[in-house]
Amino acid sequence: MARSLIRRLCSQAAVVLLAATGFLLVGMGVASAAEGTVQTAGDPLNVRRAPSTSATAVRTVANGTKVVIDCQTTGSSVQGPLGTTTIWDYVPALGGYISDAYVRTGSDQRVAPDCGVGTGSAACSAGTCAAEGQFRSSDAHFLVYDRAADGKSAVVAYWLAGGAGPLYAWNSGGNGTHTDRPANVGKGGWVFYKVCVANYSATNPVLESCSPGLTDYAA
Repeated sequence: MARSLIRRLCSQAAVVLLAATGFLLVGMGVASAAEGTVQTAGDPLNVRRAPSTSATAVRTVANGTKVVIDCQTTGSSVQGPLGTTTIWDYVPALGGYISDAYVRTGSDQRVAPDCGVGTGSAACSAGTCAAEGQFRSSDAHFLVYDRAADGKSAVVAYWLAGGAGPLYAWNSGGNGTHTDRPANVGKGGWVFYKVCVANYSATNPVLESCSPGLTDYAA
C-alpha cells in the first residue's frame, strides 16, 4: 500500500476518533442549571434553609413563579402535586431549597448538578433539626444557627482535604441566634462538614444528632 494512502487513512481515522471523543465528552458533560415552575394548589411554597421539611423557612415563593435551579440534593421525602420525591432544588435567587415535588421541570429525575460544590450547601442536625449550618463558599465562612432551647450548642464539625480535623465552628448563643465563623479553608480548598448539637468543648466534644456529611469548597 502506498505511504500516501496509509497517511490518508490514518488521518481519517484520527478525525473519526476525535469526533467520537467529542461526542462522548458532550454526552458525559456535567449538567448545567435548570429552569422550573413552582406548582402548588395556590398557596405560597416555603423556601427552606436546608433540604428538610423541619428546616427553617427563610421565605415563601408564589405559585407559578419561574425559578432557576442551581443544583439538586437528597433531603426529606415530600408529597406534592407532582408526586412524592426526596429531591430538593437549590434556588440562589430565593436563598434556599424547595422540594422538587412542587417544581415542574419536565422530568421526574434530577435535571441539575449535585449540590455541595459552592452552591449554598446547608444541612440541619438529624431529627428535630435543632441546629443548622451553611458553608458560604465566597469567603469560606460557616453560618451556624441554634433553633432549640435544648441546653446544647449548635456546632459544625469539619474536616479539610488531606484529613485534618475535626475542626469546629460553634454557636453557643442559644435558641434563635446565629454566628458567622471563618473556616480554615484556603482558596480553592475542599471541606467536608456535619451539623450537630453538643455541649461546648474546645477539644473532643461529644457530638449528637449529626446531619449527613456535605462536601464543599472555598471559591
